[in-house]
Amino acid sequence: MPETDDEINLASGISAFEAKHFARALQLLTPIADQGHPEAQYRLAIMYQNGLGMVRNELMAVKWMQAAADQDLGLAQHGLGFMFMEGDCVEQNGNEAVKWFTKAANQGLVGSQTTLAMMYEEGRVVPKDLEKAKQWYKKAGFKDQM
Repeated sequence: MPETDDEINLASGISAFEAKHFARALQLLTPIADQGHPEAQYRLAIMYQNGLGMVRNELMAVKWMQAAADQDLGLAQHGLGFMFMEGDCVEQNGNEAVKWFTKAANQGLVGSQTTLAMMYEEGRVVPKDLEKAKQWYKKAGFKDQM
């Protein structure tokens, strides 16, 4: 069965993104993101957040990261958690960071599990909770981290 134009453009846009041809990636991914595709939305968010091939645009970065995260794309949930943890493009908010990292962690993203463990271990933007830290380290596959 032949691929649709959107599938071809998505694959081409992701390839352009990975090859660091950001202007081409923007051109290919924007219409697909507008149609609601989370992979396209996530990559646009990264480009806007980091000013890749364009001027950094925090509002567009949050818009696209949120759209992809709301569709349960784990990488976008992790990205949104990171935005809230660091106060990057949004106001720093520990509760929102935990919410989004937890969604990604529950999908099996080890990076999110580890980040949650470190946040609780260090008391970073959340109250220190060594028991929660141990639980997240264990889920992430660390043996006797603490």
